[in-house]
Amino acid sequence: MTLPPLTVEELDAAAAAIDRWASGLVADNPVVAAAERDPRARRWYVRVIGEAKDVFTLRFQLGQRTLHYETQLLPAPAEQHARFYEYLLRRNHELYGTAFEIGEEDGIFLSGRLDARWVDDDELDRILGSTYVVVERCFPQALRIGFASQLSQ
Repeated sequence: MTLPPLTVEELDAAAAAIDRWASGLVADNPVVAAAERDPRARRWYVRVIGEAKDVFTLRFQLGQRTLHYETQLLPAPAEQHARFYEYLLRRNHELYGTAFEIGEEDGIFLSGRLDARWVDDDELDRILGSTYVVVERCFPQALRIGFASQLSQ
């Protein structure tokens, strides 16, 4: 069953909730370097400071039914393609609310969707926290598999 799209008022309320949440991130969360909204769209960018992966950007796009979120983990692998994709597919089995997928220019993205009616601080914090954990946990091994020869130089 497909839910009806949000009304303009519901979309505005969801966008306002994301604006409020994002505005406090830099001051309240030490891993967040910046949080910005695209003034032309219902799109936000949260720049996150990691340890395994120095920096990544978590992008949010509010649509009529869902909040889509994603970050690029790595570009397309340079080598060991089968092993690389097997590693990520096995990790997908353990994930909740997100999944690895092939995106633009065959890059590897971690993405998910949330019903736009559920947008609130707790859900946005869960998305940010779980994305951080997955990137920190999976990036080093994926990098070692897909770019081994480049790392050993």
